[in-house]
Amino acid sequence: MVWITAVCLVLAGVLLASYYAYRVAFYARGDHQAELYLLPLGEEHEQHRPQIREQMDRLKAMDYEPVRIRFFDGKSLFARYYPGREGAPVHIQFHGYRSSGIRDFCVGAQVVMELGHHVLLVDQRAHGHSEGRTITFGIKERRDCQLWCRYARDRFGPDRPMVLWGVSMGAATVLMAMELALPENVRAVIADCPYSDPKAMIARVAGAMGLPAKAATGCCRIGALVYGGFRLSQATAVGAVAHAQCPILLIHGLEDRFVPWQMSQQIQKAAPEQICLERFPEAGHAMSCFQDPQRYRQVVSRFLNAHLPA
Repeated sequence: MVWITAVCLVLAGVLLASYYAYRVAFYARGDHQAELYLLPLGEEHEQHRPQIREQMDRLKAMDYEPVRIRFFDGKSLFARYYPGREGAPVHIQFHGYRSSGIRDFCVGAQVVMELGHHVLLVDQRAHGHSEGRTITFGIKERRDCQLWCRYARDRFGPDRPMVLWGVSMGAATVLMAMELALPENVRAVIADCPYSDPKAMIARVAGAMGLPAKAATGCCRIGALVYGGFRLSQATAVGAVAHAQCPILLIHGLEDRFVPWQMSQQIQKAAPEQICLERFPEAGHAMSCFQDPQRYRQVVSRFLNAHLPA
């Protein structure tokens, strides 16, 4: 009986630790809107804080059409639609972890609006105006991406070029969606500072927090499965890009202290014929567009001009 009691105590401890890991890593706390305009702390963002605020205010002030779709699990997903010129490409943009489209695409959305392109600025599940309580590091979000692509195809037509954009977790989301059945009019993908693998990202963050990476990752995997209803190992950006049917532009700052730029390098090596990697010296996490805005616009415009119809 003693060993049965010991096993039960161990299992209870594992479940408690896994629940705590789930709450910390995956659970969306409180009102989604409360985090919508929060800016990260840290030196790499602090130097650009005034410009970020200015660009966010500009995008926030623009008129948009609210769009809602419903996913197969019943979640209502939200996006802001900014119309472009007749017949122009449609960009579907996905923000990062505990962030917002208004923040992560305050530059990127305006870059393509200036080209006259249409923008669907998505609130990822469990963020902003979208429903849900669990953030899945791109696992379920990649299927949300697939659904948004189908919405855009149905609304704008099967011949309208589409571009998928993502920043940080959103970048991993659009890359992991490459292994799914996407409409043929998805012509290009732009991924800014993606991580290569959700498990590797969690292990890195755990290590940075001074936690044993292997144990923390194990608790996160159990917590994701038991309390979040998803497998953390179900998809990776590295594995998914081998299925890509369109060109991919990776953008990464060499001073990224959150997602190391070598993760983009790993992704590029998985499909070098499809992927172009642009490195931005001195840029922190998701800060390439602020560290060197002129080059950022040039890189994006050159990529779009090369792979979209005139």
